[in-house]
Amino acid sequence: MLLIVTFLGVVLYRFAQKDIINWFFSTNRKPMILRGARQVGKSTLVRLAAKEMGLELYEINLERYLYLNDIFKTQNTGKIIAEIEGIIGKIKDPENSLLFLDEIQAVPHAIQSLRYFLEDMPELAVISAGSLLEFTLADHNFSMPVGRISYYHLGPLSFLEYLKACDEELYSYLEQYDPHTAMPDSRHEKLLEAQRIFLFTGGMPESVALWNDTNSLETVRDIQRSIVDTYIDDFAKYAKREELARLQKVFRSIPGLVGKKVKYSHISREEKAAVVKAALNLLSKAKICTPIHHSDCSGLPLGAGIHERIYKLLFIDIGLMNTLLGLEWHHIRNLNEKDLINEGSLAEQFVGQELLSSETGKKAPELFYWLREGRGNNAEVDYVMSKGTNIIPIEIKAGKSGSLKSLHQFAYHKKTRKALRFDLNKPSRHTVRAQVSDSNNIFHEVSYTLISLPLYLAGKVGWFLE
Repeated sequence: MLLIVTFLGVVLYRFAQKDIINWFFSTNRKPMILRGARQVGKSTLVRLAAKEMGLELYEINLERYLYLNDIFKTQNTGKIIAEIEGIIGKIKDPENSLLFLDEIQAVPHAIQSLRYFLEDMPELAVISAGSLLEFTLADHNFSMPVGRISYYHLGPLSFLEYLKACDEELYSYLEQYDPHTAMPDSRHEKLLEAQRIFLFTGGMPESVALWNDTNSLETVRDIQRSIVDTYIDDFAKYAKREELARLQKVFRSIPGLVGKKVKYSHISREEKAAVVKAALNLLSKAKICTPIHHSDCSGLPLGAGIHERIYKLLFIDIGLMNTLLGLEWHHIRNLNEKDLINEGSLAEQFVGQELLSSETGKKAPELFYWLREGRGNNAEVDYVMSKGTNIIPIEIKAGKSGSLKSLHQFAYHKKTRKALRFDLNKPSRHTVRAQVSDSNNIFHEVSYTLISLPLYLAGKVGWFLE
């Protein structure tokens, strides 16, 4: 089941609709809050999901009715519904209707009141959408209705969703591709070309729609600048005056930090680490960036072994990232494999964004990396994920397997038997044998299966880990 989203008459497909439909028909349905940054398509997701199910949609944008905060504060469901119906009309058939509270962060007490819809009107499905919720909640002391509401996390379009919109034939090929068969050179080259364009357009719905409609990368960049300005304008709405300049500075710094261990002094030498950290935490909660924590990877879940102070960052979208970095199409188009894979942050952002998008859903997506720091004995694995009971290290690196020293170290210390590498070559699989030295300079032999994948398959790693 797919969600059809339209921008400028262009049809975009999202893979989230099946989850929204399952939520609606669940016997244990709770009011839902759609989480995600501004302009990732949350509102359109709700509208088209309601249309697909044949529901009567009752939609209200709470930013236009700020006075309703006092009504929601009463926690009286009857009074709340009566006031809402005065704006959008009477809800005649609750069981076949969907009440959509958009921009819920603008009316904070509406968040708290969601639990009472579950208790007093369980027959009415209630879904809300909001961005920058934590900016609002930081200024309010009420408790969240834990256990009485559900969440769904939505990000930008994945590369596969982008292909679905812009190259239906190539999308169909990739969806039907058998990972155990050889890929033709012609398909591989076309996919590499499409993925390179995606590095510029990114996955924000309006950017993808404009590219599909106009084939003008200049127009896409104009929209990306507009989206960036919208985010900055949002800070003025929800941040305290003394925080505003700091948030803007940190926001603009994140694209340059992708792939690097975060050091607060690299963001601002004038301010204390604690206030820079607080700004990063707010932007992370608002889904504008995602922290990738170092995990010692000693067991599952990987999150149990994280080091809170050691992390790197991913930006919300690679297209917006390049906008803030000032990278134009000719820069991205002319990057050779070495520059793209080994020396830049573009490939790391792309792979991380794809891995996170593959986990979109009820749980906030998580990703980790592994770092070992020591005199003359440093090692870093770009990402680490789990598959069943296995811990899988992931490197983004061009070159032969002999250059994968960090993967060798990880395989030795964590006893892993399988690893992933992303580059620009066609899919392959082979056994790696190498020698690694321990802290006493004693050499040990390590052996593991290395699965090498082209960047464009980053969202489909599950195929290759069976």
